[in-house]
Amino acid sequence: MADDGADVALEAFRADAAAWLADNFPPSLKGKGIDFEGAGGSTGDAELWRQRVGDKGWTTPTWPKAYGGGGLSTREARVLQQEMAKVGAYNPAAAGMGITMIGPTILDYGTEEQKKEHIPPIVKGEVRWCVGYSEPGAGSDLASLTTKCEDKGDHWLVNGSKIWTSGAQYADWCGCLVRTDTSHKHEGISFLLIPMKQPGVETRPIKLIAGASPFCETFFTDAKAAKHDMLGPYNGGWTVGKRLLQHERASQTGGGNPMAGGRVEALSDMAKRYVGVDDKGRLADSGLRTRIIHNQMDGHAHTLTIMRVRDEAKNDGATTTASILKNSATNVTQQRAELTLEIMGHQGLGWEGDTFKGEELQAVRGWLSGKAMSIYGGSAEIQNNIISKRILGLPDPTQST
Repeated sequence: MADDGADVALEAFRADAAAWLADNFPPSLKGKGIDFEGAGGSTGDAELWRQRVGDKGWTTPTWPKAYGGGGLSTREARVLQQEMAKVGAYNPAAAGMGITMIGPTILDYGTEEQKKEHIPPIVKGEVRWCVGYSEPGAGSDLASLTTKCEDKGDHWLVNGSKIWTSGAQYADWCGCLVRTDTSHKHEGISFLLIPMKQPGVETRPIKLIAGASPFCETFFTDAKAAKHDMLGPYNGGWTVGKRLLQHERASQTGGGNPMAGGRVEALSDMAKRYVGVDDKGRLADSGLRTRIIHNQMDGHAHTLTIMRVRDEAKNDGATTTASILKNSATNVTQQRAELTLEIMGHQGLGWEGDTFKGEELQAVRGWLSGKAMSIYGGSAEIQNNIISKRILGLPDPTQST
């Protein structure tokens, strides 16, 4: 009976969520979204939607109500995601790293004052965050970073540079790993919250092969941060930084955004338009049909695994299992991109011109940019190492016996 009662309550919540969306989501935004630059608008219906859903806390449905979140259970958040998808809605606070990385890490390690200062603006989509990790000389060996942070009594002073800083040109704040002790490697790193809108911070966008510039070089020259903006203990930033990476990987599994919006055309429908059907109404190319089915099966298995992990996890899934899901999401997404180009044929290889539709031009750019999924957030090889050591308990091949 307890389960029956829970199911009844969940369906009641579904009805309430659907009704709220019907009353508050502007129909003009149906099927649209928000990209890395924050497209989706800052005026009119888009701004109205941001304010409404931010006030509701549903940009971060499972975050505590005390800090502006929705206070929903994982099951309720899943229902909300389903109802959002039905109306083609998007998360207006999703741009930047606030919801996926910085916010959850502040909830894990922040003081009460830090949570009250930083979490509500993230929920409402009022601020943008970036993450300062990699450096020109510290990529995979991140702990060798050299960006220096000095204690100047009433503030921290930061000098150094970061690379591949996603969205730094748009960010208001940066969650940054800095060197506070040169005599220790991992134990000499701290995690600092740095305001980006100051003279000591310069960003230079890096143009990628797909034509966009989501990444930046970021330079700190006597940049300042308040003494209360160190997240976690002094020289304890490596632990904080690893936790953030778990949240990042969880967000890259395809299940990290509880307010996913918009709809993607099924590959089978796309293939019927481009390739055609046989006399039985099936996709004419049987080999392509098989590969599409395999991709759909992999995607469905991935989604079910996310649901199982969330149901079993006590911390909303930000664990080492995120490494499995991150690699799985990468494989499914990259396979879909390859199949999309195959389906479109030469129409999927255009770069510009009136002979190509917008969706075709986007397909080739998505295919190119999607190659980076195997690298960012920790490469596929790094995830495999984590899986082998921390999940399967296999011996570390780098350690001598």
